[in-house]
Amino acid sequence: MRRHRNKAQRLRAAVELLPEHTREAMLRGIDSNEIIVGAYTDRDGGVCPMLAAHRNGGRTSFASFARAWDDFTQARRPRRASRREIRVLRSYIEMSLLADDMPSDSLVAIADDIRSARRSAAERAAAESPPAEERAAAAPRPGDRFRATELRNRRRWSWMRPTRRLDVFEATMAAASEQHVEAGADEILDRPTEIRQPHPAG
Repeated sequence: MRRHRNKAQRLRAAVELLPEHTREAMLRGIDSNEIIVGAYTDRDGGVCPMLAAHRNGGRTSFASFARAWDDFTQARRPRRASRREIRVLRSYIEMSLLADDMPSDSLVAIADDIRSARRSAAERAAAESPPAEERAAAAPRPGDRFRATELRNRRRWSWMRPTRRLDVFEATMAAASEQHVEAGADEILDRPTEIRQPHPAG
């Protein structure tokens, strides 16, 4: 992604270095010609953007633009330019022509407005976001999912209700332990007693 962005930046820089009349001619040439990549022309009448500019009065030889265009489109053989590639080139040309018509202080003001708007949006998003404690509480927890709602009406699905206080938990555990001991004692008392016969005297 970063390499592609660098190629786009090089193409934009190459466009901005073109003379103004060449950029205007190239803009007209894009509308009136089939634009190709990887060659100056093909057998079907397609032409590269620079040749299209030449045909519309922008006669300038600028090899750096041709290299940047082929590098941006990753041209390995002559082919028709995609709509996206032409759209990017057109936007670069139009932006550069617009920048020529605007004073530099206006561009600085626009850039400052954009940065200020982004900063305000970031501050507003930070102010509206919940505290870290609430985000942590809302985040999914590891382990088995909570099934109390699903199994609430099923008998004996849980031997102990969940508690939120330590003293209640300890009291519940003590009661459960006592109940377990009593159940064990009842089981022993209910077990039939084995009667042993005395051994006959020898």
